[in-house]
Amino acid sequence: MTHVCLLLCLVSVIAMAVWTVTAAVLMAPVALGAMVFTAGGTATGSTAAGIMSSAAVANGGGVAAGSLVAALYVATAIVGSVEAAAGGAVRWVTSKFRGSLN
Repeated sequence: MTHVCLLLCLVSVIAMAVWTVTAAVLMAPVALGAMVFTAGGTATGSTAAGIMSSAAVANGGGVAAGSLVAALYVATAIVGSVEAAAGGAVRWVTSKFRGSLN
C-alpha cells in the first residue's frame, strides 16, 4: 500500500510539473505581447519602451547585454521561432490527413 501511495504522489508531482511548464510556455507569448515586445522592436509608449528607456538611462545610454531588456528580446525571438515551427508542424500534419481523406 505504501508503494502505491508513493507512486501516486510521484505521478501527481510529475503531472503538476508538466502542467506548470506547459502553462508557462503557452503564456509567454501573451505576456511578451502585452508588454509589446515584438520581433520588430518596441511600440512607442509601451511598457517595453519604458523598460528599455530606463535600462538605457541606467547604463549610460545603451542597453547592456545580459540585462532584463536583452533577455526579453531573446525570449521574444525564441517564442516567435517556436510559434513558426509549431505552425509549420500543424500545417504539415493537417496536409497529411487531408491527403489521406481524398
